[in-house]
Amino acid sequence: MVAQAVFYLLAILTVGSAAIVAFSRNVVHSAFALLGTLVGVAGIYALLAADFLWVIQLLLYVGGILVLTLFAVMLTQGIADVSISNRAVGRAPALVISAVAAAVMIFAVFKTPWHQAAKVMVGPTTYGIGNAFLDTYALPFELASIILLAALIGAVVISRPIDRRTESPSEGE
Repeated sequence: MVAQAVFYLLAILTVGSAAIVAFSRNVVHSAFALLGTLVGVAGIYALLAADFLWVIQLLLYVGGILVLTLFAVMLTQGIADVSISNRAVGRAPALVISAVAAAVMIFAVFKTPWHQAAKVMVGPTTYGIGNAFLDTYALPFELASIILLAALIGAVVISRPIDRRTESPSEGE
């Protein structure tokens, strides 16, 4: 009973924050509301006993991508002065499509014969994932890390300013 109440609270937090992200006219408010959406999804993963997914959700999305987005929004000059960031062109069609999608989902929830699974013993999943990364998928994991390292080095090289003094030594002769 408590888990069901927590689920509904997390669902309300997630959907409410997502609505603020989608319908807010201020980019800063949308960025902060994204925090509620991502934390709500992480909480739902925790309720599903998907320990690896909820930790990754917190570390990667909340801890990394959201913080990067907030820094980008906050460091952009005059972004808080922008009063309208989302266009109001397609609000009527969007509301109609959203209402139809919600009606289909509500119909599916109430008309589907839900079957309860047998009681399952919940155990940690990170042990199996770690063993798979170090055993079965060791080579693809290392190849992905080398590709990411090459991309990072390439990004650093591309973003460096060009030094005009050492560009071509034969021009001064």
